Amino acid sequence: MKTNYYEIELLKNVDNEFKDEFYHYSKILEYSKGSSPFDGDNLLNHFYIILDGKIKTYQINFENSKEQTIFIYKRGDMFDVISLLDKKPHEVIYEVLQDSKVLRVPMQKVRDWIENSNTFKNIFFPYLASKMRYTEELAIELSLYDVKERLIHLLVDSINPNNHFKYMLLENLSNSEISKLLGTVRHVLERAIKQLKYEKIIKTSRKNITVVNLEKLLEKTTKMLHK
Repeated sequence: MKTNYYEIELLKNVDNEFKDEFYHYSKILEYSKGSSPFDGDNLLNHFYIILDGKIKTYQINFENSKEQTIFIYKRGDMFDVISLLDKKPHEVIYEVLQDSKVLRVPMQKVRDWIENSNTFKNIFFPYLASKMRYTEELAIELSLYDVKERLIHLLVDSINPNNHFKYMLLENLSNSEISKLLGTVRHVLERAIKQLKYEKIIKTSRKNITVVNLEKLLEKTTKMLHK
C-alpha cells in the first residue's frame, strides 16, 4: 500500500527513512462526494492529508442559512491543524466536494514529529505560515472589497501556480460553491460574472470560468489597489 503512486509533494525532498516512517503510520481512505465524514472526535484523534479531490470546511448561520466557506482543501493540504495544535475540538463542518482520497495519520504521532523531527518541522511550519497568511487575506477580502473585486482577486490567484491554496481552485467548482467561498450568495456572484463576461475578460462553461484577457484582469487588480 505504501506506493510512490500516492506520494505527495510535501514529501518530495525528504529522506527515505522519514518517508518509510510516515507511510508506515498512514492509512489511505476514500470518501464520496457529498459526504461529511469528519466530526470533532475524529479530528481530535486523526490528522489528514489530501491525495486527490476537494474537501471544504465551512460555518453556517442556522438562523438565516448563510454559509461561509473557510477553506477548500485539495492535493497536499493538511487538516485539522487547529486541533493538532491546541488539542481542542474545532467547531467547523466538513463536506467532500469531489470524490476524495486522503492519508490518515494518528494525531499523536504527528505531534511527536512536530516535537522531535526536524524533517517534519521543515514541512509543517512553512505550510502553517502560508495557511495563516491565507486566513488573513480572507479576512481582508471580506472586509474591504465587494463581490466583483473579490472574484477578480480569486481569478488572478487561481491561475497563479505560486499560490498553493488557490491555484486551479475554481476547476469544476459550481457557482454556488464559489459564492460561499466569496462570502456572498449565488445571484450576486452571477451578476459579477456576467459583468466580467460583458467586458470580455472571462468566458464560462459548465463549472468552469476561463480567463480570456489576463492583461485586462490584471489592470483591474492594479486599479483596485490604488482606488
